[in-house]
Amino acid sequence: MATGGEGVVKVGLGSYATQAPSGAKGPPEQVWKTEGVKGPLPTNRWWSSLLWTKHSLPQFAHPLAVCAQPGGLRVCYPNVAVAPIGIMAGMPGGGEDLVLGHSGVAEFPDARLAEWNDWFVTALFENGKSRMWVSYGHGSPFVYGLFQGGHAKVTLCAEPKVWSGDAASATLGLSVRGKHYGLFAPEGSTWAGLGTKVLSCNVPRAEVVKVYFSLALLPDDKPETLRLFQSVAHNHVTDTRVEWAYDPAKSEVTTTFRVRTMPYQDPEGSDRSTIFALYPHQWMRTSAKLLPGTYRSVRGEMKLAAGKEFATRSTFHGVLPVLPVVGGEDKAKLLGCLEEELKGKPPGTGDTYWEGKRLGKLATLAGIAEQVDPKLEAAFLSELRQRIEGWLNAADAQGKPRAKGLFAYNRTWGTLIGYPPSYGSDDQLNDHHFHYGYFLRAAAGIALRDPAWAADDKWGGMLRLLARDIASPRRDDAMFPYLRSFDCYAGHSWASGHARFADGNNQESSSEAMNAWAALILLGEALGDAKLRYLGIWLYTTEMEAINAYWFDVTGTLRPKEYPSPVLTMLWGGKGVRETWFSNKPEIVYGINWLPFHGGSLYLGLYPDYVKRCYDALAAAKGGKGFEDWADLVLMYHALDDAPDALRQLEARGGRMPIEAGNSRANLVHWLHALAALGRVDRTVTADHPLYAVFRGAKGRSYVAYNAGATPRTVKFSDGTMLEVKGKGFAVRP
Repeated sequence: MATGGEGVVKVGLGSYATQAPSGAKGPPEQVWKTEGVKGPLPTNRWWSSLLWTKHSLPQFAHPLAVCAQPGGLRVCYPNVAVAPIGIMAGMPGGGEDLVLGHSGVAEFPDARLAEWNDWFVTALFENGKSRMWVSYGHGSPFVYGLFQGGHAKVTLCAEPKVWSGDAASATLGLSVRGKHYGLFAPEGSTWAGLGTKVLSCNVPRAEVVKVYFSLALLPDDKPETLRLFQSVAHNHVTDTRVEWAYDPAKSEVTTTFRVRTMPYQDPEGSDRSTIFALYPHQWMRTSAKLLPGTYRSVRGEMKLAAGKEFATRSTFHGVLPVLPVVGGEDKAKLLGCLEEELKGKPPGTGDTYWEGKRLGKLATLAGIAEQVDPKLEAAFLSELRQRIEGWLNAADAQGKPRAKGLFAYNRTWGTLIGYPPSYGSDDQLNDHHFHYGYFLRAAAGIALRDPAWAADDKWGGMLRLLARDIASPRRDDAMFPYLRSFDCYAGHSWASGHARFADGNNQESSSEAMNAWAALILLGEALGDAKLRYLGIWLYTTEMEAINAYWFDVTGTLRPKEYPSPVLTMLWGGKGVRETWFSNKPEIVYGINWLPFHGGSLYLGLYPDYVKRCYDALAAAKGGKGFEDWADLVLMYHALDDAPDALRQLEARGGRMPIEAGNSRANLVHWLHALAALGRVDRTVTADHPLYAVFRGAKGRSYVAYNAGATPRTVKFSDGTMLEVKGKGFAVRP
């Protein structure tokens, strides 16, 4: 990179500004971290409020929830309840909780981020010479503590029943209001306060610089369970790492979760294991030995495994740039729809979300037009290039930063912010993967036709910065945090940059996250960049599994039986709800997790029986099929199960209906006709090439592949079918 004019850094043909435009907002300069925390700051985490507030708001690690407050770390095992609007498992009030505090001080002025890794975090509470470091993480029943100037103090919501140990025992097993905990102090420790709500640990080895301690939520009050947890309680988790691999021959993604521990009790010991609590999307896809005992959670039952690592395996079902134009489609009607889109282009520069939606729409239109009319394709690509190149260059004619339509780098947080922003993408760092995902998929649409356009010395340098902003795969990235938007253990993304909510972080439009990951796959394929492509495949496949489990529950086995709906619209750390930020109309409550429809949306149809169940529930909520808002999206989703009926409904309306802003009539018509000819998505067959799809219709299977390269290639499917694909185009069989 080379610096251009004042306040501009050139990146190939593009550039970014080094500060926000005059008068524009940015994230706060105050960051609640220790001096040892250097480099780009993580955002969009389940624990992000720790960085953005003096203490924190609730953080949902699952199975535990925690909250930093003046008295220490509040710890809760949330109850799960079904409410009219969703499934609730928060930590209100404090009547079910305990607080891990410090014997030497009653309150701390703040709590600061001290360290983090892939799914664990450490907070420092400090008051004078009294210090308490607490570490906790996703899928861990443990909270680990290190103390200076005193020892652990545990304040419970009620007097507990101590069912294992006594005042002279280092380990206690206790229950309070039906919840079971283990308290693990160093050997030789004693307890004061038994018979009250406040238990204080006394450690005889005062010469120890840091006194170690841990507590654990137990799945039951059996002595053998306490012994199991005691055997690993003093192996404090100090590092967590996720690794992924993609096997093209099997179209399989393997994700490995590893921990590193510090064995405080027995530093020379060989057993450095811990206990994991696996989410449903993990335990359904692991060969790890599962232990007795489970935890409830808002995501469903969590199951236990012990060791230093476990792995999951998932199938990647392929993506396409768009659906192919197949025999029987009325090309004259399609051409008319495409020509309609060239009329009345939106003026000016929108914000990063709405401009992104326009770019995504153009990329899909260009992909359809490519198959029917090169002149129309060229027209869409021309507007697409003009718009995206404008955004990727921050400099005006004099080389100075423009006032709008640019990206600016914020050094404090390590992020690119697009201006004009929207929905808090500037001062709260919200939704970057939603907004920039559209830009990246649009860029992939150009790069599939012209890879040189996206070379690093042209526009590719800026595109790679946008990709790194939302999902840098490098832990040592000097500009951006590791995997900003994606939660590797929970399996999905988070939308809020700060998570300053009583129910933790949240994500509404899971499908817009998938749009971003599909974009990385397509861009990686267009550029011949295997690392980028594999990153996209891992993100896409993992988020797909989480969506099918938690937003949709396609198997119908994970949610409480009392929950009446086939969807949860928005996932929070402490709840899942059937509502959006902007509307509770039924079509929008369902459709926000479908849009935008494109060639990477076929995962929505992997379970056609679920699609039918979902569509029928939506129709029932509407009292019939008189869909209003987003009726086009409803029909496109319905087509994943019954495309002929979706076509009949469209024709019954004379082909006319309002079109969602990021969609087009051409995409609607083409999608319905293509699926009517191809059939339903077939998840039982895979391919050794990432740009593929398999369908099953009345006449059997159809195989589709797209070749981004200039030379022909042979795609092999898992059922033995071989498909020859010409350079730069589709092949469809039969």
